[in-house]
Amino acid sequence: MTLTSSVDRRSTGTAKSVLTSPVLLLALACVVLAALLTVPLTLPIGAFYWDLFIYFDAANRIWSGQLPSVDFFTPVGPLGYWLFALFVRLFPEGQPLLVAQWSLLLVTGPVFAAVLADVDRRSRLVAVALLVPFLVFQILPINVETYYSFPGVDGFGIYNRQMCLLLYVLAAALVFVQGRATMLATIVATMLALFLTKITGFVGAGLLCAFALAAGRVALRTAILSILGFVAALALLEVTTGVVSAYLADILALVGLNEGSILPRFLQAASIHFMVFGPLAILTVTLGLIGLGDILRSVVALIRAPRSAGVVALFDRDVFWLGAATFTGLFVETQNTGGLGFIFVWPVLLRILVRAGGGPTRRLALVLALVAASALPTFVQVIHRGARAIVGQIAYVDLDAPRLGTLGAVSQRPELMERATVMLDTYRRFPDTYDHLADIRQLPSFTLYNEPDFHLTWLMGAEEAVKAIQALEARQGVRFGTIMNLNFVNPFPWLLDREAPRGIAIGADPFRAVPDPGSAVLQSVEATDLLLYPLCPVTLANRRLREIYEPGLAGHTRISLSSCWDAYVRQGLLPPQ
Repeated sequence: MTLTSSVDRRSTGTAKSVLTSPVLLLALACVVLAALLTVPLTLPIGAFYWDLFIYFDAANRIWSGQLPSVDFFTPVGPLGYWLFALFVRLFPEGQPLLVAQWSLLLVTGPVFAAVLADVDRRSRLVAVALLVPFLVFQILPINVETYYSFPGVDGFGIYNRQMCLLLYVLAAALVFVQGRATMLATIVATMLALFLTKITGFVGAGLLCAFALAAGRVALRTAILSILGFVAALALLEVTTGVVSAYLADILALVGLNEGSILPRFLQAASIHFMVFGPLAILTVTLGLIGLGDILRSVVALIRAPRSAGVVALFDRDVFWLGAATFTGLFVETQNTGGLGFIFVWPVLLRILVRAGGGPTRRLALVLALVAASALPTFVQVIHRGARAIVGQIAYVDLDAPRLGTLGAVSQRPELMERATVMLDTYRRFPDTYDHLADIRQLPSFTLYNEPDFHLTWLMGAEEAVKAIQALEARQGVRFGTIMNLNFVNPFPWLLDREAPRGIAIGADPFRAVPDPGSAVLQSVEATDLLLYPLCPVTLANRRLREIYEPGLAGHTRISLSSCWDAYVRQGLLPPQ
């Protein structure tokens, strides 16, 4: 069996018409998606949906002049927040999860178009085979992992999906692109975007690029120019904004908050994604055994005559490409709790398909079966979950929350909508129960944040908070200029067209992503006009946030804003009672 024929073998039987141009198809997809963002749409709310609300907090801060990491602590890089802030202004009626998901095309669209154009010059079939999975994963706001049984979209793991899509574009270029200018531009653009999206993806991309250099797919001159271009772009960003150094400081702070052994994370990632990782591991071993003799001869030749050509001859093999991509995928997933794990291995699998042939039928059938077993599960899973969400929504009802705007553009089963209403009333009527659960460090439900009805309850409570704030302001003749929420998310400044205090962490998980506040942060809290404290339900996390920022609350008066919300009002804003 021969697995060493040209990667760029011309496909046959494919008419190279303009209508089937992958670049044109990508452009048309972008136009259609942009049009959909001008139409009010709802999506079926799914697990951990409130992660999306972080983007509203970030967008509001950005449009009020704040910079990620410089003026507020972020759990990941600034690129996703900048893109969302831009697109939510361009498409104010767009469903926000689709805005967050599709905004990445501003980066990946032009870069991937250049990659496709390069590949299309040699093989229309390969170019289309790269495009189709990319569009599926880019369009559908769906993760590989399933955290709830009812159909719904995934409002969490947004930056993980963005990271994997960027890695997909980079991998496609490293495997198939021949033009040096295209290769250079793709490496610089994707590495810069990955650095500014999530540092784990950037490190993974570095591993792929290093291997591509060893395998001769990236010339040394291209590698040096890529590094210089990347460093120059970061230097310009740092000089003009200071974001880079502040972002690195945030990363170090997060590392300190999340210390732990890396080996259990590798094991966990392998087990979660075993449906894909298992076939990939078996395929890697199979390719290694098939080509073992040739590999040993190349090793001996390299030892006898150490030359760069010998290094390339050794490493530019399907088995090593697949091993490098699989290890990179596993490494990236050690830091993910939801996303599109291992999708960027597809270009390598496509390379294997293109090069396969000429050997014994049984070996060829085995390799093809393992390629299918590695590629299809994720592709089918995402399409299946996306189709269930779209079809299932036919029988769903929309959330009635007019004060939330597009934040409330969600739907769910009538039974879950009713349960959310009942639970909100239960939180109000029996607060002692949930105080007790918080006292013993328990949530109302072990999987509370997985459950769509919790997020519906949160949105209903947010509607109540906005209404109560507006009523208080009208009654007292005041306007709260800055608003903070002692909770994981704070979309209220966005909803009320106010500002959020500087220095405060967004995505405020007090156990993983909120560093101890310094004097500047506490001064910012002291100057905040209104701090919200949610009571429906009381949770240990909200209590912990209140404890963290408690030194800054001394100059505030606690009031009952509604049955589900207390508030800390800066002294002097309300008349004495």
